Amino acid sequence: MAWLTESEVLEIGFKHIGNDVLISNKASFYGAGNISIGDRSRIDDFCVLSAGAGGIDIGCNVHVAVFCSLIGAEEIRLSDFSCISSRVSVYSSSDDFSGVAMTNPAVPAEFTNVRSSPVLLGRHVVVGSGTVILPGSKVLEGASVGALSLVRGSCSAWGVHAGVPAKFIKARPKEIANLERGYLESLKSNNNS
Repeated sequence: MAWLTESEVLEIGFKHIGNDVLISNKASFYGAGNISIGDRSRIDDFCVLSAGAGGIDIGCNVHVAVFCSLIGAEEIRLSDFSCISSRVSVYSSSDDFSGVAMTNPAVPAEFTNVRSSPVLLGRHVVVGSGTVILPGSKVLEGASVGALSLVRGSCSAWGVHAGVPAKFIKARPKEIANLERGYLESLKSNNNS
């Protein structure tokens, strides 16, 4: 994987770019002026981020793995320490597939019925490969979502969820919060050295 240089990242024109960000030279960005990326986050090969007016807000220490897509008119927020595995698709907009409206962006808006709603992934959320997250979904702090799931609605905090649609399976330990504190303290120690 080849990473963009700092000057190449700045040329993209992001709304905000943090420190020590790694972005593949094979990732694609649309509406970059509406995309913010926090410190120490990473975006891998063949990802597509297409931000509408609501923007895409990627926190600190976030990983967006290969072949992911984040697309839509409303906000998509990936909070600190969240991770989306390969081929995860996050949508804050969706066409109406009922047959009462036309679909796709090549058709003028007055003939379509696009639904848009913000999407939130909380701190320490991990989403398994191939999962699809639909508009209006909230995956709350510490939740994990199993591979090949469909998220529509909410996934509870510190729970393991999986399936089509994703359902609560069991509680997830909160030890990650202690690990986060230790990690952040090590960053402060390294910066003070």
